[in-house]
Amino acid sequence: MKTSIEKYNNFALCREMLETGEVVKNLNLDTIFSLVSKINKEKIFFTGEGSSRIFPAKKTICDAWANGYPQPMYTEAATQALEYKLADSAVFVASNSGKTKEGVRIIRHLKAQNHSTIIGVIANDGTPIQQESDAHYLLGCGKEDAVAATKSVVEQALFYDLLFRKINGLELPDLQKLGDLITQVLEMEVSEEISGPLMDAAVLYWAGRNNGAAEELTLKTNEITRKKSDFLEGTYAAHGIEEVMNKNEALIIVDPFKDEEEKFTEVLNQGVGLPIVAISDHKTSFPTMIIPAYGQFTPYLQLVAGWSLLVEVGINAGIDLDKPERARKVGNEFLG
Repeated sequence: MKTSIEKYNNFALCREMLETGEVVKNLNLDTIFSLVSKINKEKIFFTGEGSSRIFPAKKTICDAWANGYPQPMYTEAATQALEYKLADSAVFVASNSGKTKEGVRIIRHLKAQNHSTIIGVIANDGTPIQQESDAHYLLGCGKEDAVAATKSVVEQALFYDLLFRKINGLELPDLQKLGDLITQVLEMEVSEEISGPLMDAAVLYWAGRNNGAAEELTLKTNEITRKKSDFLEGTYAAHGIEEVMNKNEALIIVDPFKDEEEKFTEVLNQGVGLPIVAISDHKTSFPTMIIPAYGQFTPYLQLVAGWSLLVEVGINAGIDLDKPERARKVGNEFLG
């Protein structure tokens, strides 16, 4: 996917995807780290809707477990979170628009309980979530014209990632390197061996670790290709769902568990006739889109590889990537 090629440059979605590498390189670490002093609660709670929560929150929580962060971290959508006791948690409310109804509502709910550690993560200045939070981080990625959020998702995730690595004394990524790798992956040619099985599939299943990457790509499948999709966490795909799968569907596995590849082949490929492809930093037993590895930052590369794959499917289907028929940029806008 390159802006020099007309079929990509015609779409704001592709242009915004390709801006992601520069967004990463230009992150202002001083601004991010200025919020370290605001995190004065024992626990951390991330909320938001759709893309503002799935990858940013779950990638950070996955890293917290892998690195042994002392702060317990949780995530839930904002409406269900109204039922939770969050007095001992720093609450991050992410919303690109800054005016998502669910986000505004939980802030006001917590303020009524005298909560004082609410951090808004927004892309638009002067909005309710920014103004009503106790502190905020204003994304630097700029406005997105496409309905499907892309560059903002990566910046939201890196904001959390960098903030909690700083708090916990972990080594930070080389943002120049990560930005270059993101661009490199986005500009990779997607082979017919990988994209072909997905073109006519009625449903695209995604499988992978519960770090937000495959789940976020499940949502992007709906927005970019207009196909139905489902996220099959971990090895769930080999534990019963094969009963209702069909050979006219397809599975994309993000970084397959090596010990489980044979079972996936046996149950899904041989048993159902389902085509399987993979995204990984190494060759797998499936047709594989091979991407670079960058330690615990590889999920960012997995995510953008999935974007690129879905763009190929969407363009091949003749879809206007910028104008879905029903999906909206702000799913549930606060109008107060």
